Amino acid sequence: MSRFSVFFENIQRDIKTYVFLLLLFCLYRGAFIWIMQSYIEPNTGMTDIALAMWAGFRLSLKSAGVLALLSFLVCTMSNVFVPKLKTTSIRLWLGGLYIAVLSILFQARFPYYNAFHVTFNQNVFNTMNDDVYALFITMIQEYNLPVRLLGALVILYFLYFLFKTLLKSPNYPLPQFTTKTQHLFFRVVVIVMIPIFMLFMRFGGSFNYNHSINWENGAITKSSFLNEAILDDMQALYRAYAVHDRMAQGDQISGIHKEKIREYSKLVAGNNVESDDLTPYLARQAAGAKIAKPRHIFIVIGETYSQWPLMEKFDKLNLANGLKDIIKQDDTAYTQAFLPNASFTAMAVTALVTGLSDVSIPVNYQQRSYEQTYITALAPQMQKLGYKVDFWYGGFPSWERIKDFTLAQGFDHFYSCADFGAEPDNIWGTKDEYIFQALSKHLDEEAPTVHLILTVSNHPPYNLDLDKAGFDAAKIMDGLPEDQKNNKELIRKLGHYWYMDKVVHDFVKETKEKYPDSLFIITGDHSDRVNVTDTPTPYERYTIPLVISGPGITKALLPSDIAGSQVNIMPTLIELLAPKGFTYYSIANSLTKGNQIGFNNDYSITPYAIGKITNPTDYEVFNHGDLSKIEAAQDSSQDKISMMRTLSWWLLVKGNQL
Repeated sequence: MSRFSVFFENIQRDIKTYVFLLLLFCLYRGAFIWIMQSYIEPNTGMTDIALAMWAGFRLSLKSAGVLALLSFLVCTMSNVFVPKLKTTSIRLWLGGLYIAVLSILFQARFPYYNAFHVTFNQNVFNTMNDDVYALFITMIQEYNLPVRLLGALVILYFLYFLFKTLLKSPNYPLPQFTTKTQHLFFRVVVIVMIPIFMLFMRFGGSFNYNHSINWENGAITKSSFLNEAILDDMQALYRAYAVHDRMAQGDQISGIHKEKIREYSKLVAGNNVESDDLTPYLARQAAGAKIAKPRHIFIVIGETYSQWPLMEKFDKLNLANGLKDIIKQDDTAYTQAFLPNASFTAMAVTALVTGLSDVSIPVNYQQRSYEQTYITALAPQMQKLGYKVDFWYGGFPSWERIKDFTLAQGFDHFYSCADFGAEPDNIWGTKDEYIFQALSKHLDEEAPTVHLILTVSNHPPYNLDLDKAGFDAAKIMDGLPEDQKNNKELIRKLGHYWYMDKVVHDFVKETKEKYPDSLFIITGDHSDRVNVTDTPTPYERYTIPLVISGPGITKALLPSDIAGSQVNIMPTLIELLAPKGFTYYSIANSLTKGNQIGFNNDYSITPYAIGKITNPTDYEVFNHGDLSKIEAAQDSSQDKISMMRTLSWWLLVKGNQL
């Protein structure tokens, strides 16, 4: 046989392997849903189950592809170079190994879900730090390990027989052609189709990122159980690995001084508290309400709501006219010296939900976050003031475990695009306007409430119909540098910022008219995604706005010499509306009290300058004034950063006890 004949025969076996594995993933998914159907929520219908099976099928295209690729490399390619090599037994051995592993994982999935109400997640790595013998005995006594292994062996034997029969089924012979051109054309087509097929599998039944599916955006149903069932065991284990890897990156954290925990605790308390519990050290007494109690409070976290479009030098871009209009109102305060908690959306959310600074540990994946609320958490403290606290997100509830996390941290309700019936606009979620439309309808029923809102539209793949939204590209082009005026890709990205800003502005305006006794806090999750220059300054690149608007708010509310980050929002809110003497807990100061430091994982900001934490003497001055004040603020920032980081780390890793 020619080498191509060997190749053609082998790839047919690879296709059989792929199809078998894909069907196996789907079979196990369907069996899991059927056996565990008691976990399906009452309002779930057959449409949701079908949707879950379809999304799972697309995800399993990837999983089956990875396993079939190994077979292709080990068997097909080696056989091409050594045509006499007999690879049948190797392929059968690999197939048997795949079936064995998947069958064991299938059996393990049931007790795991019973225990954690999720499929495999980062907790699988905790085994290495646990009592392995105790776990083994528990598996025998509590989860019928011998019976489950026996069941896996029976299934393995049956499936291996089917796989072996499939591989031995006849292959199509290599077509014979009358001319060399036809021979060549056929071979080229076969070879070219292989990478195309791989690309199709890589994106889960698509050819690009825009329409792809992965474990982070695969939860597309209203059912938490079905969203977990969408993940096959390979995808679930990959999720566990990805999350564990993120957490492992936080092992070495600068600015954490565990040995100073008592010193820092007393420093933040500002008194002579003596306790082995952090709680009394973090207790603060509200000075007294500065505004009348709002009926509704809206905290808007705009996706990549950067500060730079608000700067005077970028006025001609007309990007942030909505927020500018809000800022110029008499009932609005605004600070420009403000940083996100970190470089990613999840860290912004966790800062507002828990009140903890970023220390390179994914708070939303810490087991402690699901066992109890942090004493600095937003929801429980606002509930003490009589508010119901809800979270609104335009994406899917499985993203960064956002639904589980917010509910575990005390939020009363969680709403995603799946809950308010908005059709997803791209792989991350629905249009921002649909979030606010759903929220506005919801307001008629409830009071008083706090709504933490996370938008999604100003995010890749940037595929909104901007013309339909009323975007005029010409108004932006006038403000672009000459070398960027014809950059359609940049204009399209800036158009998504314009859209988000417009939607936020319209919501604030309409809600103020309908509910004039409402308070609005507007900020961004992070910056640093789109700039109009290749060399933005650190201030242009990293800062985000903080806008507070509503009855009783004045321009003088926030002192001119303040700076902060997202952990300052919660204490600021409480100091605005809590009665005198109200006790709350925070590692950060209220901005109404003259806070002069904000920071994230890399940068710190004072009222005058911004610079890298690791090099405090090298900074960009954006608010020129008394040089001695600038230097004094920089000098004092390091200790404050270490104090807040150490306290945050301790609460995350150790808990309240010292």
